[in-house]
Amino acid sequence: MSENRSVVVTGGTRGIGQGLVREFIKAGCRVTFTGSSEASTAKGLEALGGASANLTAVACDITDREQVQKTWDHAVATFGRVDIWINNAGISLPRKPFQDHSVSDLQGIVDTNIVGIFNGDAVAMKGMLAQGSGYIWNMEGFGSNGQTSSGLGPYGATKRALNYLTKVLIKELKGTGVGMGYLSPGIVATDLLIQDYEDDMEQWEKVKKTFNILGDTVETVTPYLVEGVLKTEKSGKRVAWLTPAKAGGRFATARFKKRDLFDQIDPRKTMDQQDAS
Repeated sequence: MSENRSVVVTGGTRGIGQGLVREFIKAGCRVTFTGSSEASTAKGLEALGGASANLTAVACDITDREQVQKTWDHAVATFGRVDIWINNAGISLPRKPFQDHSVSDLQGIVDTNIVGIFNGDAVAMKGMLAQGSGYIWNMEGFGSNGQTSSGLGPYGATKRALNYLTKVLIKELKGTGVGMGYLSPGIVATDLLIQDYEDDMEQWEKVKKTFNILGDTVETVTPYLVEGVLKTEKSGKRVAWLTPAKAGGRFATARFKKRDLFDQIDPRKTMDQQDAS
């Protein structure tokens, strides 16, 4: 198939999501992305040069199945079909002891990172099964493969759930012509990453050294992810930027290569959390 594929990226107004949209457009794809509000969607569209023959956007609360379905319908009405659906939208919470998180914060991260993915997967599966083909990607994060860290319980738990769900859906889709896989960006220097530490800047200063060794920019990571997505045909694949071998090499050469990926990011910057993962 040519690269003139129709792609949906949820949470495409900033960070990794916006980077994915840019790279898919460069590859010749037709892209629909979502933002969590009309304002953020319009701002994201403006940052990408505005709507065009290959780019459209729609505001979508991914916790609402009806709104996610309308996103699918909009993409199909605009581009004829959806070949690739990427569940990128998600939120994080400031790093703190579990008992200090409010009920509303915990409900919010579960609704977005779990129910939102349920909605995205269900809508995309239904649509792709009806059209006979397509590929769905779920975005991994810290905790997906069992990593643990104090203060990241809510976020890690939602990403672990995503990993389990993806494994199950790969089995359910076997032999259908519809694929399912994992996207793993690794540590990416975005304001969302720093936000995890906004209430504990002392801890941020401790972990920043490691992040500068293992992390990369959106502009570095997203071209690799998009290339991997467009090359993948078999279901069950993982496209991962930060592999164990790459991480080992980074640590081995760290003292010879000094990096500061975060010097342009304000640790206390507020953001529309749902628009990045």
